[in-house]
Amino acid sequence: MKSLVVALVLAVVPVPAADVVPLPADKQAFGTARERSSPVWFTVGHQGLSEIFYPDLSTPATRETTLLVDGSPAESSRTEPADDRSLTFRQSLRGKGWTATVTYVTDPARATVLADVSLSSHRPVRVSVRHVPMKPTSVVVGDLRLDGVRNRHATFAVGFGDDARAVAEESLRRGFPAVARDYARGWHEYLSGLRRPRSADRRLYDTSVMVLAATEDKRNPGALIASPSFPWAFGFDRTIAPELGPYALVWPRDLYHVATAMIAAGDRGMADRALDFMLRRQQQPDGHLAQNTRVDGTPYWTSVQLDETAAPMLLAWQLGRTDQSTMDALRRAADFLVAHGPVTEQERWENQSGYSPATIASAVAGLVCYADLLRRTGQDGTAYLKVADEWQARVESWTVTRTGPFSKDPYYLRLTKDGRPDVGTRYNLGDNNPGDADQRAVVDPSFLELVRLGVKDASDPVVANSVAVVDQQLRVGRYWHRFTADGYGETADGRPWNINWPTPTRTHGRLWPIFSGERGEYELLLGRDARPRLRDIARTANSGRMLPEQVWETTFTGTTSATPLAWTHAQYVRLAWSIDAGRPVERPDVVACRYVSGVSSRPACR
Repeated sequence: MKSLVVALVLAVVPVPAADVVPLPADKQAFGTARERSSPVWFTVGHQGLSEIFYPDLSTPATRETTLLVDGSPAESSRTEPADDRSLTFRQSLRGKGWTATVTYVTDPARATVLADVSLSSHRPVRVSVRHVPMKPTSVVVGDLRLDGVRNRHATFAVGFGDDARAVAEESLRRGFPAVARDYARGWHEYLSGLRRPRSADRRLYDTSVMVLAATEDKRNPGALIASPSFPWAFGFDRTIAPELGPYALVWPRDLYHVATAMIAAGDRGMADRALDFMLRRQQQPDGHLAQNTRVDGTPYWTSVQLDETAAPMLLAWQLGRTDQSTMDALRRAADFLVAHGPVTEQERWENQSGYSPATIASAVAGLVCYADLLRRTGQDGTAYLKVADEWQARVESWTVTRTGPFSKDPYYLRLTKDGRPDVGTRYNLGDNNPGDADQRAVVDPSFLELVRLGVKDASDPVVANSVAVVDQQLRVGRYWHRFTADGYGETADGRPWNINWPTPTRTHGRLWPIFSGERGEYELLLGRDARPRLRDIARTANSGRMLPEQVWETTFTGTTSATPLAWTHAQYVRLAWSIDAGRPVERPDVVACRYVSGVSSRPACR
């Protein structure tokens, strides 16, 4: 067997990435060994390996590693799992007169990505590998001793570390079959220790669980990034993203969604590590959680989002964590919420301040959960319950309009700037919206957080009318936009999103599959069948079973948004378990028992 070593020596420090623009964010595959001894992660683009991360998940080390035939890349490709129960992927490539398959794994014992190549050609060809580091001094090109006729098979390796060539050569000495078996075994054993719901597609469910597990950094337990991708301007505009990011960062909100999904899947250990990371690495001295952090806990963006500060209270309740260290940290978070709420500097879409029904839902539920944890430890949480009750009682007066243009009946708004929802206060929506909008004419499906977290009854008439308004304004087919006139997405002709001021180029947010999951959880509470919503999420998967952040309005396939998005995979996992349970598994009973009529007779409420 002929082999090629592509060795890249990197210091174990973050790599400045201003010199290279990442490949498109719609990754076809994402993989790593289950073992912590292999601190390297690969992504697969449309023509080969795209970004490889080393030594952690906040550090993209390479841009691409591409197979070239007679100096040119493939003209078409398709990526699929090579094994339904591991993150092993096979990419089929096609060019003029030749076809190839490349199978990707990492070495569980060291920092090496291995690619096994089989190539067939109608005539002898020259086969090489182009390897582009994220901060290159020159482009590395190495020949594989293949011609597609007499020699059709070879392996190449990309090694990392202080002695990267030796690392790669050691992996090659073991041979691809042996390394691939060990790689697969690690994932097989992981999945064997978990449960699987009846409702989900088995293959997509297993892939989703593995993708979520793979987003955890191996040197910083509990640090799970949002996505191993860099969509649009976050990849090329250094004014808004001085370094590559921010998706390869840890967001408390995304971390919470992944953790609750993993609790349902049976990986409680990951959820415990996630809570520890929130409270030990992300919590700031005043009690709030950083908007996002690197995997080592260093804050990156610094705006305050109250739903993220509530997240560890909700997660701690799900886990039943009442140890002293956790309770002390939760008290700091709860005190911050009480002192600074209910107005948030940013709501969950991160570009507006004000009274957000979704944020208030998280804060109310978080305070009730924390008060319940206090009760369990013999302490008094009455003061926190008093605040929670007040905000729950007033959320409609702050965020429900009765004078809006979309319905004669009251409905929830995305947010209000002033807590006066019947007043036409105007604000700019951001993301290249050129003018200001009347707050009464901006809606968002996120108000359903009130229902999903037990703060409002699913059968509440204002909730029902708001669902009808959102469907009328934001629904396309079976999917939803984030909010009215969302601008976070490509231009009308498909060019990448960027911030273009003072003369904005209009951009358009597309449809988000996570809302299918959130709607499904709401419908379960109404006694409806949510399995169609689960299938809706599944339909957005690409051939590598990666679930996207956004999909196009015409094809309902992934845009060039962040893919895979951990939140989307988490929503798929959690909805599957909710369908099996007949109720949203994330919903805290202690909150629903306090605020929702008709549940007080249930055993959980006694």
